[in-house]
Amino acid sequence: MNETSNKPRIRLIGAPTDCHSSFLRGAAAAPPLIRQALYSDHSNMAAESGAELGLDIILEDAGDLPLREEERDADLITAAVAEAIAAGAVPLVLGGDHSISFPVLEAIAATHGPVNILHFDAHPDLYDDFEGDPRSHASPFARIMERGLASRLVQVGIRTLNRHCREQAERFGVEIIEMRHFAADRVPRFEGPLYISIDMDGFDPAFTPGVSHHEPGGLSVRDVLAVLDRVEAPVVGADIVEYNPSRDINGMTAVLAAKMIKEIASLCARGR
Repeated sequence: MNETSNKPRIRLIGAPTDCHSSFLRGAAAAPPLIRQALYSDHSNMAAESGAELGLDIILEDAGDLPLREEERDADLITAAVAEAIAAGAVPLVLGGDHSISFPVLEAIAATHGPVNILHFDAHPDLYDDFEGDPRSHASPFARIMERGLASRLVQVGIRTLNRHCREQAERFGVEIIEMRHFAADRVPRFEGPLYISIDMDGFDPAFTPGVSHHEPGGLSVRDVLAVLDRVEAPVVGADIVEYNPSRDINGMTAVLAAKMIKEIASLCARGR
């Protein structure tokens, strides 16, 4: 048997699109810069657990999808994720804006059924229709819950919860750990397949200046790592979204996004 056959496989898929963004665009430029930070000589390929990409975990890079900011882009994203799953790899999708989570989860749920979702963000992204766009990056989790793609949605770091989104959260049974009440041990443990969605603006802007929507009072890097360290469920997919390079300082946000790739990959190895 090939020595690598028993090692977990992660497939990076770039989804360079931000046509569903509000306020600012720029996140479509993110995937190549996240990869550049990941492969940079300034660091190495080890997660904090000691698991190493390329040694303990096979990293496949599918490159960026040829998205054209049109309706068929969602189908391309779903197909690429489905292909990764069929090949035995865990898809890790690099956005792009948060609208990509909906087509990604269509493919995930088609294989695994409704999954648990652990979502880090400043915003709940539950708008029924934001600025006339039901596919807005402010709406993916409304679409996900409407379609029954998630059995449980837990949102961490939220600090912009308006009345409409509170009503939406109640409607869909979303569990929200608002930032003002955050503690790592308040985040529930999961059983069954888990999907992780990391919006880079979930972190405090001090750690991630390269996002379109700066929202003070957010998660520290160590806060997020403390939550991830408690994950024991099998991770079947993930996305890292909303990095806007045009607002970054010295690549700080890209480096953190790259670190999240390694930490998520480590979880995939742990939960096999």
